[in-house]
Amino acid sequence: MPLAIAATLLLASCGGGGGNSGSCVGSAAVCSPAKASAAPSSTATTAVGNAVFAASTTVAGQCIAPRPAGTVDAYTGAVYNDRVGSLGTELNWIRSFVNETYLWFDEVPVIDLAKYVVGATVDYVEPADNIKTQRTLATTADATEAFFNSQRTPLLSASGKPKDRFHFIYPTPEWSALSQAGVAVGYGFDVALLSSRPPRKAIVAFTTAGSPAEASRIVRGTEIVSVDGVDLASGSDVATLNKGLVSPAAGKITTFEVRDPGSTITRTVSLTAAATATPPVQDVTLLPTANGTVGYLLFNDHVATAESQLVAAVNQFKAADGGAGISDLVLDIRYNGGGFLYIASELAYMIGGSAATSGKVFEGLAYNSKTATDPARDNTPFYATTSGRDGARGQILPQLNLKRVFVLTGVGTCSASESVINGLRGAGVQVIQVGSATCGKPYGFIPAENCDTTYFAIQFKGVNAAGFGDYTDGFIPGGSGATADNLPGCAVPDDFTRMLGDPAEGRLAAALQYRRDGTCPAIASAVGKRAGALANSLAEPRLIRSPLRENRWLMRRGG
Repeated sequence: MPLAIAATLLLASCGGGGGNSGSCVGSAAVCSPAKASAAPSSTATTAVGNAVFAASTTVAGQCIAPRPAGTVDAYTGAVYNDRVGSLGTELNWIRSFVNETYLWFDEVPVIDLAKYVVGATVDYVEPADNIKTQRTLATTADATEAFFNSQRTPLLSASGKPKDRFHFIYPTPEWSALSQAGVAVGYGFDVALLSSRPPRKAIVAFTTAGSPAEASRIVRGTEIVSVDGVDLASGSDVATLNKGLVSPAAGKITTFEVRDPGSTITRTVSLTAAATATPPVQDVTLLPTANGTVGYLLFNDHVATAESQLVAAVNQFKAADGGAGISDLVLDIRYNGGGFLYIASELAYMIGGSAATSGKVFEGLAYNSKTATDPARDNTPFYATTSGRDGARGQILPQLNLKRVFVLTGVGTCSASESVINGLRGAGVQVIQVGSATCGKPYGFIPAENCDTTYFAIQFKGVNAAGFGDYTDGFIPGGSGATADNLPGCAVPDDFTRMLGDPAEGRLAAALQYRRDGTCPAIASAVGKRAGALANSLAEPRLIRSPLRENRWLMRRGG
């Protein structure tokens, strides 16, 4: 699981009252104890300026704990040739890597590397809210992660959010397993955190077929009451809660007390954590309506294994109604935090087809001022063939040729998923949005590996064929955002009383209603003109999941 990363600590005890009693941080809007100073202001930075650092290539692969010579990545086939180094060489590599490639390299403070030694206590700034805490470095891994944390801009966006909320690291073997094969250690369910402060509340968003969770009859809407005997609502042993829900070790047995949907009583289940491959495409359904068949597609991860599953789904939609194909598509990406940009491009191409996308850029990438512009390298096209990472290469992708698409979104709709929305809009395909505002991440990474750790520092901003990429506050359904980030549709909360794909589920039902007569359900109509504020007032749950699943990764696919 992730190294010491703020975004993985999804539950914490909080002081009561107002003021500075606690703050919500991390990928699940979690509550941290108060021990913070004010967020750094735009005048608190000592910029790199004229500082000169060694080229990252001169200190790469020099590790305090080198892997055996010739170590091969089980998923990518990459050969690692580490050499004996020191903590200092690893920190120097981090500093140089950031200085060379980070989008805002000139806003990074100059930090004394000598401070980052085992046993030292250093400042740690939570990326989600720029709150500064203190962290004692118990291991060399703590030191490298904390130093990497310091190598990011402390500035704020125009709306007052941290400019960079997405800086993180991950153990290379686990990054490879998740990104290449969709494999992660867990129980087969994804949990949404409805309330992070006591009384906390967590509920299952969805489960994976064939998983331990499914075998124990855990379904969407199941409430987690306790973890290994610790009460989730008010328990103070947050370490046990985090370990059970966030970072279980393979083979670990965890006992959960759960409450089934609609039940007033609880039951106890014991689940063994295992490495599980979660299908990125969870549901492909045809929904007959009075004015044509609607395709419903639940898509949760832009990982390499998504390619063949998306192709199969689109072929199924094309074959509907005796080969006439579906009339409309509802793309459910409410829990899709992103992944590979080439997968997003392929999906957008299959939705819009060649007529809409021909000669247009899916996403153009803008790097820092040190990186020369190269359109052939920096512009991601609408890919019309398969990549070969999940089957045969160069196969022609099927096309739906739709003029519009309905997307179901949540606050966890992030990065590469937002690229699908933005890319389609740039190609002239109408996007109708139902749900809540997306996460607001027009940025991405080219993951960099060093000494068995993969580093994710923002290196590019993406724009569509119309030149738009300014959606740092997310895409807003039918709301009060700027014209460019305000989409037609309905603001509708997540509905945990129904299964995903059920036509009566709140967001899917709203999309079908909007398609039928252009209106939104009462819950949306009541707040219709205030959907910008609604994006934050819906108490939108956040999934308890790895930061890897809320990102955009650039990987050259070569065709």
